[in-house]
Amino acid sequence: MEIFLIRVLQFMLAISLLVLLHEGGHFFFARLFGIRVEKFYLFFDPWFHLFEFKPKNSHTTYGMGWLPLGGYCKIAGMIDESFDTEQMKQPPQPWEFRTKPAWQRLLVMVGGVLVNFLLALFIYSMILFHWGDTYIPVRNMTHGMVFNADAKSLGFKDGDILIGTEKGEFKDYNADLFRDIAGATRVDIVRGGKPMSISLPGDLNLLDMLQKQPAFVRPLIPADVDSVIPGSAAARAGLRAGDRMVAVNGVKVNSWAAFTDEMGRQSDVLAVAKTSADSMKARRVTIVFSRAGQADTAGVVLSPDLKFGFYYKSLYDIYQPVTIEYGFWESFPAGVVYGVDVLRGYVSDMKYVFTPDGAKSLGGFGAIGSLFPPTWDWYLFWKMTAFLSIILAFMNILPIPALDGGHVLFLLYEMITRRKPSETFMIRAEYVGFAILILLMLVANMNDILRWLGYM
Repeated sequence: MEIFLIRVLQFMLAISLLVLLHEGGHFFFARLFGIRVEKFYLFFDPWFHLFEFKPKNSHTTYGMGWLPLGGYCKIAGMIDESFDTEQMKQPPQPWEFRTKPAWQRLLVMVGGVLVNFLLALFIYSMILFHWGDTYIPVRNMTHGMVFNADAKSLGFKDGDILIGTEKGEFKDYNADLFRDIAGATRVDIVRGGKPMSISLPGDLNLLDMLQKQPAFVRPLIPADVDSVIPGSAAARAGLRAGDRMVAVNGVKVNSWAAFTDEMGRQSDVLAVAKTSADSMKARRVTIVFSRAGQADTAGVVLSPDLKFGFYYKSLYDIYQPVTIEYGFWESFPAGVVYGVDVLRGYVSDMKYVFTPDGAKSLGGFGAIGSLFPPTWDWYLFWKMTAFLSIILAFMNILPIPALDGGHVLFLLYEMITRRKPSETFMIRAEYVGFAILILLMLVANMNDILRWLGYM
């Protein structure tokens, strides 16, 4: 419960910040050009609001709604998600959106996206300035990698050290590594101390590489026990720090990745158990471990969640990380490069959304919230907030009616053709766009529920 609350608080703080600044971008340009803003709200307020106030001599009512699906800045004389058609029937006023030149209206509409994108670049810059860029170069992972069956069919072998592709050297183990391999025709590796290359088709499915269990490639972490929890199943089996796991239920394991895969299969067996006897059988595990070169066998009954009760070393315990530090002014160009790389990767992955597997991978508020760390970590919080800001900027600029990008599309049409779309058309387009957004939101959050129930 504590982990859930911490993630909810991080998610709400990040979303509140991003929504306020996004709507603030619209507000800034609207007021810059003398356009009245009638309402400025954090979150939506159908039927009622949590609070609101209107400063003296101000045309704007500020408030907070109860539905945390976003926020809005109601601009006078504009067809938006409020569907205020009565206002549009009145004679145009000089302080309304609709009476302003197209270029001013365009800036008002891109203001939110611009703020979100600049915010992401600023946060990334400050992260690099405060914490630097710490990572483990992939070529320094001398134990190599563990590959799944698909990767092995292409020529990879467990223990291969990845170096790079024809596009350049790998930096660290992250999504970019998978993207590079997916689009590569050649991957350079070191196998048994000898450099060599593996030819690839250049069009591997990135979604399959990331989502398959086990994943296409993972760092090989030796199956050495780092410490044992007193009184745990591991302690009862006689395991000690420094022991190396050799086999689980007769299946050899050469890494913690292989050990995790085998325990995953055991978990599947436990999930379909129908009787207490079946459950107890699934919880009964035989392990083989090595100590000072001598093999030993032990049988143990695990807890209902199949936990052994031991820890193993992380990548940062095994390898020496590299940290690149940045001065204040140096951090800004580095933050821009970092942010643009994140955006480029996100945009390139969008093509998978329009596939059946991609649609299933969509996530709603639950999926986004789960991306935040289980403990309060300011580094990870700000990194996730910057990523969400990039997503919010990109999604809002998509040419879908009811989004900023839809309004931008119609404004560009007006600027090119010198013809303004009719108000009837704009209202209908807004309804269509709003329906599309609701549908996408329902699909994404239904996916979250189905994953929680174990159907996906």
